[in-house]
Amino acid sequence: MQINRSILLRGSYAGIVDYVALTKPRVMSLVVFTALVGLMVAPGDVDHFAAAVALVCIAAGAGAAGALNMWYDADIDAVMARTAMRPIPSGRVSRPEALVFGLMLGSCAILALGTLLNLAAAALLAFTIFFYVVVYTMWLKRRTPQNIVIGGAAGALPPVIGWVAATGSVGIEPLILFLIIFLWTPPHFWALSLNLAGEYARAGVPMLPVVAGKAETKRQILLYSVVLAATSLTPWALGFAGAIYGAAAAMLGAIMIFLAWQVRRSDDGKERQPARRLFVFSMLYLVLLFGVLLMDAVPSVQSH
Repeated sequence: MQINRSILLRGSYAGIVDYVALTKPRVMSLVVFTALVGLMVAPGDVDHFAAAVALVCIAAGAGAAGALNMWYDADIDAVMARTAMRPIPSGRVSRPEALVFGLMLGSCAILALGTLLNLAAAALLAFTIFFYVVVYTMWLKRRTPQNIVIGGAAGALPPVIGWVAATGSVGIEPLILFLIIFLWTPPHFWALSLNLAGEYARAGVPMLPVVAGKAETKRQILLYSVVLAATSLTPWALGFAGAIYGAAAAMLGAIMIFLAWQVRRSDDGKERQPARRLFVFSMLYLVLLFGVLLMDAVPSVQSH
């Protein structure tokens, strides 16, 4: 009984910084940015209040998903060096607190989005949180090396939510943005997992390098990078992005393929630096690609 009281007492000293950490702020910032792009490329005038509500609710929803992910994965996080200092395994926040925080934050985000904007966007946000927490975290992550591939759908939905928040319906444009992020996710995370294969194996997470080996992982990284580079040209090919975006997508895609090829041709045991370069660039790749698309969309929005 004394142990339980001490745990609760320790958890009660969790600060704002610890709860912010539960929301995975870096992931959240990327989610909000891609949602903003979906919002801005949507047809029609952009209402500033509606845009602010949509982005705040999407950010809160992403934060809720992050908190619930950390609540469920606390046992895995505790045995991996990369995640051992997160709020729950380090003892700064208790698992029940994280669960309540995530559920409340997610519920408020969904209710606010549905009340202030439209039910379609709220339903899509609810589905995204459900997919990330239940389908990916609870079901896929510990059962299949395709966890990142299938689970990546959750991270690819924010631009669709942004579009639906602005229009109330889905178009081909946000689905293409969804596909770009969906194809980007495997090479991004597999590049990271190449260097953390030992940790994932120790934690019992069947990431692709653990199950299929590094050679197959490198092959899959290159394959996905090639398909990603080709798909990233689709917005320009279909005419909802201009020539500047097309040139940027071609250049960024070529660099992505080159770095993936360097990983592919590296010997086992010598892929640490090439994989690290690809992982770092892949984050820059998505930001720059969507950033150029956003800049391309702003003049057309202002001209309405």
